[in-house]
This record gives sequence, structure tokens and C-alpha cells, in this order.
Amino acid sequence: MGAMPPLSCDSHMHVFGPPARYPGAPTRQYSPTEMPFAKYAAVAARLGLQRVVLVQPSAYGSDNRCLLDALRAAPAGKRAVVVIDSSVTDAELDAMHALGVRGTRLNLLSPRIADAAAAERLLAPVAARIARLGWHIQIYADASIVAPIAGVIRKLAVPVVLDHMAGVRSEHGVGDPHFVALLRLLSDGRCWVKLSGADIVTRSNDATGMAAAAPFIRALVGANPERLVWGTDWPHLVHHSGAMGDAAPPAGYRPVDEMALLDLLRDNVGDDATVRRILIDNPQRLYDF
Repeated sequence: MGAMPPLSCDSHMHVFGPPARYPGAPTRQYSPTEMPFAKYAAVAARLGLQRVVLVQPSAYGSDNRCLLDALRAAPAGKRAVVVIDSSVTDAELDAMHALGVRGTRLNLLSPRIADAAAAERLLAPVAARIARLGWHIQIYADASIVAPIAGVIRKLAVPVVLDHMAGVRSEHGVGDPHFVALLRLLSDGRCWVKLSGADIVTRSNDATGMAAAAPFIRALVGANPERLVWGTDWPHLVHHSGAMGDAAPPAGYRPVDEMALLDLLRDNVGDDATVRRILIDNPQRLYDF
């Protein structure tokens, strides 16, 4: 593959700071172990990525200090997505916006929220708070959650971004009704989708196994290439469930080949113009670079 076009963007990665300073939320299911931005920067340099979006990891809950400190340390070429709760003030939102925050993330997987009314009660107040800033809502869910709440997503007054190909699983195939419903939502321009997490979609960490995500990438590009972005999901957390808080296990990381993730994208989007759209033009619009 040739060199990456200038201003290519990784739209989904995480940073973890020293645990003594950033210990994590009381409800965390893993305890953060340090993975600083400086370590990610070597990955970005190897891939030829010059812009990045930091996403608040679930272990920190709504304590965004680690993410915001990373923005302050080197703001050039960075944007971020935070987690907020009802206690956040407008002044705090304004301060985060000034640092480069452009969205807020909601987790609909734990606890699982697949009921439209429950989703609306959760999403609508957040949309009302952030609309004036031009932010979006990023949803962590799977396709079986997204399908039944599609009507709620369509009505929201702010853009909605779905993590990791909306949580599809390769064994279900592109004909899965939940994935088909997602494609309709995307085709109508009512959501954005991150072409990230091919390793999660396929439950594989190597290039051969991750190739099973290719049909989903092609289907999403076919539905609407104007509403797609891409990310590494570095540093590839091991997903835990069970013990919480101080009893939660320390974070572990899977050995995923980020270059294989990037090659998978470039091999399956059709042409160089679409690569540029997904890596440069779309994130520039969505994250206000």
C-alpha cells in the first residue's frame, strides 16, 4: 500500500494515565493500566495518521480528567469524545469544547437498553444539552440494540455515531435483519458509523481472521460513504465482566495489528477517493477539524 494521504484521521482510540492519579470509576469492570498518548503516537506515525479523536474509555466513567489532560498536553490535530452526566454545567461543557471535545459517548450495552422508550429517555436530554455546541452522541451498542431504537435515533436533533460497525458479528452475516436495519438508517443519513473494531466483529486479532469483516465494510460503504469514519480502537482492551471497582481486574490488551486494520479498510472501500473521504473529509466535518 502507498503512503497515507495528509491529515488522515484515527477517529477512535483511548488513553490511560497513571492509576494513582486516574484510578477509574467505582463501577469500572477493569482497572486502568497506563497507556499514554506518547505510546500511541508511535503507532500513528507508523500508520501515517496525523489527526486523532480520543474517546473516553468506560473505566473512567464521567471523570474525563485523563482525556482532557491529554488534549491540553498537545492539542494540535486532536479532538475528543467525553462521557457526561446530569451534574455537568454549561460552563464545563464550554470549557471542554474549547479544548477540542466534539461529542459525548453513551453505553447502551451495560446496562443493556434495547427498548425505544428507555433509549429516548436517556438520549433526548443529552441531545438537548449538547445541540448548541454542535456536538454528536456516540453510542456503544450492538446491532440488535440499534435496530429497535432506530426510530429514536432518527428523531434526535444531533448527529449519532455508532461505534465499531454498530457491534455486528461476522458469524451473523450481512443478511442479518438487525444489520439490514442499520444499513437503512445509514443510507438515509440518520447516523454515522465507525469502521473500527474489525477484531471485535470477527473475534480475531490477525489479518486472516479479521478479513471476515470485509463484507460488512463493503456493505456500509455501499450504503453511505459520506457517513463513515475509521479508527484503530488502540490499545485494544481485553473485555471483562464480573468484579467491579477496586476488585476489577487490571486492564489487559490484545496484540492487534493496526496496519492490518488499515489495510482492511483500504482494500475494501473501492477507490482512493473513498479512502480520502473516510480518513480525511468525513472526520473533518464530524469533528470540526
